[in-house]
Amino acid sequence: MATGPREGGVLEVEKQKVKPPPLFKVLLLNDDYTPMDFVVGVLQNFFGMTREQATQVMLKVHREGMGVCGVYPKDVAATKVEQVISYSRQHQHPLQCVMEEN
Repeated sequence: MATGPREGGVLEVEKQKVKPPPLFKVLLLNDDYTPMDFVVGVLQNFFGMTREQATQVMLKVHREGMGVCGVYPKDVAATKVEQVISYSRQHQHPLQCVMEEN
């Protein structure tokens, strides 16, 4: 049992601030072979974009060499990258999708 003197007081709960997980950008990279309509479809199907949004991102990829599809936690970003690459290969397109820390 307790043998030492006891202090009368209230215990304060130490609150720890947990910072949110790092976010990652999912990027599509331009190539000379994948049709623009296919890229628009990928953006609509895997990133939930409207046709207009998808077209804008596709044009950015086409003109600037890459475009941001979305920003996600690491595991979600990795899954999106794998889904896009797998889908592209199934349809015999060389479309590349990568992720980088935001």
